Amino acid sequence: MDLILHLRCFVAVAEESHFGRAAARLGTAQPPLSQRIQRLERELGVRLFERNSRQVTITKGGTLLLDEARELLARAEALMATSRRIRDGDAGLLRAALPPDIAGETVAEILAEFRRRHADVELELHELSTSEQLARFASHDLDVGLIHHPCDVTGLGLGPVLRRELGVLLPRDAPAAARDEVPLSALADHDLILFPRANAPALHDDLLTTCARNGYTPPAIRHGQGPSFIRGLIRSAGSVAFRPRESRSVDGTVDAPVDDPEIVWRPLAGAPLALRSSVAWPQGRSDAAVTAFADATTHAMWKTAAVTTDLPSRPVHLRPAAEYYL
Repeated sequence: MDLILHLRCFVAVAEESHFGRAAARLGTAQPPLSQRIQRLERELGVRLFERNSRQVTITKGGTLLLDEARELLARAEALMATSRRIRDGDAGLLRAALPPDIAGETVAEILAEFRRRHADVELELHELSTSEQLARFASHDLDVGLIHHPCDVTGLGLGPVLRRELGVLLPRDAPAAARDEVPLSALADHDLILFPRANAPALHDDLLTTCARNGYTPPAIRHGQGPSFIRGLIRSAGSVAFRPRESRSVDGTVDAPVDDPEIVWRPLAGAPLALRSSVAWPQGRSDAAVTAFADATTHAMWKTAAVTTDLPSRPVHLRPAAEYYL
């Protein structure tokens, strides 16, 4: 028995005190309505109405059950409304991810902007590398994330590609630090601090290939991601690291991503290196919440991270080879 349907019939008859008017209100015929009331009475074991040829009167038992029937119908309607909102992405839980190199200011702006767009959706935000995000997309454990290109984007929907030019962090007393712009070849004596290759293999190889093509083959690669760890390696080991400009001030100028008296940030001559990122989600699984996160992230990157939408000079597709090459 469809309990909700039968309770709806019960409430309609009780409020109309007439089977014909109740049937018209429900958009049905009187015989099936009468049959539903009789079946409900049998299921409940309670006679709900007294009937004669002229009128219908609700019984004492029916009166006692009427308020609970109305409450159940209200809860059922609320349940269906919430289900529709979850289905359409207007409520529920959104599992999202950002890569570890995103600045705290940008993360805060993404969260604030998303909350303004979708206050009813609970956002479960993770810090995940591009490789980790792709694995979670494949296992259906992630709804949306910001990934770095190049990578395998098969089966993913993508937002606009956002480009951040990379500069170099180096010791203040390094000879190259005296330049306004640093050619990659001027870094030849410095070890390079780079994120672990497993985080984004294609990007890792792409950066090293571009360095080699521009005269910089690092004597050694040191793996690191945390800002404090990287600053320590630069100060103590004379290493260098690539970092984008991270913030854009209200007048549109950009700020260097370091506040350390022993370290300076310099742009690279000719801007040979850049991070290209875009919001990604599994194709066919986009909804209002995913769209809101994508829009909030793109907006925050424009506002805080000095990005452009310049098209890359070469495709962002994954290379067939895993290792970097000249």
